[in-house]
Amino acid sequence: MKRELAISFTRNWVDASHFEEALQESHMGPHDERVSRVVFQIPEECKLMIDAGIRLLSLSNQLDFSGKAVTLDFAEGPDGTMGYLSRMGFFDFLCEGVEVLPDRPFYSGAQVYRGYNPQLVEIERINPEERDEALPLKLSTVLERNVGHGRDNEAIGTAAYTVFSELIDNIFRHSSTKVDGFASLQVYKGGGRAKVVVSDSGEGILNTLRPSLTNNHPRLVDYSDTGLIVEAFRNGLSRFGKGNGCGLRTCAIQAIKFRADLDVRLHTSRVHLVPSADGYQPSTAYCSDNLHEMWGTHICFDFVLDR
Repeated sequence: MKRELAISFTRNWVDASHFEEALQESHMGPHDERVSRVVFQIPEECKLMIDAGIRLLSLSNQLDFSGKAVTLDFAEGPDGTMGYLSRMGFFDFLCEGVEVLPDRPFYSGAQVYRGYNPQLVEIERINPEERDEALPLKLSTVLERNVGHGRDNEAIGTAAYTVFSELIDNIFRHSSTKVDGFASLQVYKGGGRAKVVVSDSGEGILNTLRPSLTNNHPRLVDYSDTGLIVEAFRNGLSRFGKGNGCGLRTCAIQAIKFRADLDVRLHTSRVHLVPSADGYQPSTAYCSDNLHEMWGTHICFDFVLDR
């Protein structure tokens, strides 16, 4: 018998970690074939951060694409998180088939105010068939303006540009998806952080990489998911063999310079990489396995900003 699945977030700030905790509280995942309807409950005083918001957007669209009924229930209506998500452009890209309670916003805050806030880049669609060449520069410019006076602004701007260029390029080259990807950036001045998010709903890094390991990287065949992701960000890996796959490594090198944590959500696992003195090491990689299914690869660089 088909079932309805309710997923409720907490009455507080919700980042990617809290998002995953909410998913795991149910013994079934939203993609489970026994689930026909998924209701995401956003209670009063719940504040979704951009990394959680993008994952909610991606997962909602995945479920709609796969034929499931999806409802987003905002207890505070437009006065709460719904208003923030509207300002970020969330509803501009949410599939029309997804039900929004109490009502889908009448107008888009992002369309009205896009570009007015110097501390964010509203959600941008990454459509494999319509590449926006200006997107990496738009994202990196906002980060560069907000790094404070204690660092080389131009250097972190260059780092961010590299990160976005490489990750977005990976979507175009490897994701094989019919569901749009997304990118965004939010500066949280009060917390001294900037979150740089790139998300796609394609095959995922490991799903495309593992079948090629025997021929191209035989020493890695028995590596865990954690080990493979760390290897990809430390030394570069590609299903196409040597001389390819340096994009993720380049991203890591740039992010390490600015003490950026790196969160990578894969098909059924998640790896949180914390920079050590000499880069991302297995000892500073925290892995969660056997998570509920989510298509694609969802990456968040969490930069520390000088105050």
